Amino acid sequence: MIEIDPDLHREFSGLAIGAWTVRGVRIRERDEELEGRKREAEGQIRKRFTLESLKDHPVFRAYRDFYWRLGIDPTKDRPAGEALVRRILAGKPLPTINTAVDCYNLASAETGVAMGAYDLSKLSGKLKLRRGNPSEEFLGIGFSSPARLKGGEPVLSDGEKIVAVYPYRDSELTKVTMETREILILSCGVPGVPLELIQQAGEKAVGYLRRFCGAV
Repeated sequence: MIEIDPDLHREFSGLAIGAWTVRGVRIRERDEELEGRKREAEGQIRKRFTLESLKDHPVFRAYRDFYWRLGIDPTKDRPAGEALVRRILAGKPLPTINTAVDCYNLASAETGVAMGAYDLSKLSGKLKLRRGNPSEEFLGIGFSSPARLKGGEPVLSDGEKIVAVYPYRDSELTKVTMETREILILSCGVPGVPLELIQQAGEKAVGYLRRFCGAV
């Protein structure tokens, strides 16, 4: 489903993406059973990690190393899984955005693997992971206006637009909303993250979407 540019494969040996499609999604603002599952996971994560131990965890280390290679400082812009775990260790709950976003955030926090999610109705053509061009612009989630790419960074694009700077930020144009009914879930691996864990993260996210959002 996702084509990876051969140049990226050569430079970043071990780069891998898992992809799943779920349909018939019914998204709500909040689900009490899901909130309970989040509290359980938070308790388990607090038993597994300390703030001191995070920097040496192999999965978080792999994402940090990848960020450095992209020119992103992971101490300022934390990889997604690590950011969620740090939030939990600081005594804060996982955020409540909507039931779909909460499902894949939960899977990311539990596995450390970065997750991407896209409204299938807003995608055009086959997705490709490639290098960005300095002439291209990207409207990330939460951006007030598009930002111009530096060029050379890994980006995920469809036939018309950039849908993510990989594995860093998804696009406002294809984000999952309350109206979304079909979702493409990506488990965004980087060198050093085992394929088995990439698979496990995606399966967790899909399982939660089926359980809490009625996905099929």
